[in-house]
Amino acid sequence: MRVMISLAAVCVLFALGWLGAMLGLEYLFGVVIPCLAIVLFLGGMVYRVMSWANVPVPFRIPTTCGQQKSLPWIEQQKFENPDTTLGVLGRMALEILLFRSLLRNTKTELVDGRRLLYGSALLLWLGALAMHWSLLIILIRHVRFFTAPVPYCITLMQQAEGIHEIGLPVFYVTSFVFVAALAYLLARRLTSPQLRYISLANDYFPLFLLLGIGLSGILMRHVLRTDVEAVKELAMGWVTFAPTVPAGLTPLFFGHLMLACTLLAYLPFSKLCHVGGVFLSPTRNLANTNRTCRHINPWNYPVKVHSYEDYEDELRDKLKAAGLPVEKE
Repeated sequence: MRVMISLAAVCVLFALGWLGAMLGLEYLFGVVIPCLAIVLFLGGMVYRVMSWANVPVPFRIPTTCGQQKSLPWIEQQKFENPDTTLGVLGRMALEILLFRSLLRNTKTELVDGRRLLYGSALLLWLGALAMHWSLLIILIRHVRFFTAPVPYCITLMQQAEGIHEIGLPVFYVTSFVFVAALAYLLARRLTSPQLRYISLANDYFPLFLLLGIGLSGILMRHVLRTDVEAVKELAMGWVTFAPTVPAGLTPLFFGHLMLACTLLAYLPFSKLCHVGGVFLSPTRNLANTNRTCRHINPWNYPVKVHSYEDYEDELRDKLKAAGLPVEKE
């Protein structure tokens, strides 16, 4: 049921964009909804980042899995358990660029009915890495629609990615890697009883949404082709605050755009917002200096206490009348 609800929601969103173009509502789905999605994305991201940044972190709470800096003859794991800013930067780079924590102890197996073994789920790590890097390259490649002239670095990246020159238009490797990686992640969640048991609708919805964006983009480029110049004219209208809806845009494009706008507006309020949260996580961005520095609790302010002596002075007569011992007569 959770799978079908998520899939139906994505299909309805795509159909709304398609039917909107068929009914002559191009301005609504080509200008109004994208602008609202951008506002929701920017406002939501600012709100989430500010809310995380305002959370006080009075203690050093880095999550570590290696030897901390200790005695001189004990080797320290400088990236696993850093005690310097440079080590933290290295650890964050490994986490953000290579998903280091996902590679460690993500698979458990019961052997002989009594031994529990931990290992790395390499396929999960590869699938997640391929999906995220492909999405990043696709987003960078789309910058060409919002700039005039197109930066040389983006043109160079397109040429490098389409070096095989298969078909016309050229097939980009990341487009198909992105869809394949998403298909694997979805299949893994559907086929594993444990994952299926703990998965909610908001776990399936982003996968179907990203798959819909990827598949409709491939169809729009290689099957039901859309006028690229018209797409660029529409995008440049957003950037220059002079939006227009040119002719030549197909219903498939508006379905694709509706899914992209949904993702943009949905991202700050969902689990996908880890794209910003990873930079503000105190379990990752703090150096572990608990042995080398003394950290004093900033909230440890003086408070008025009621000591036992005060308690006894206040109730001495009643304690003695009840036959209870007192320290002072």
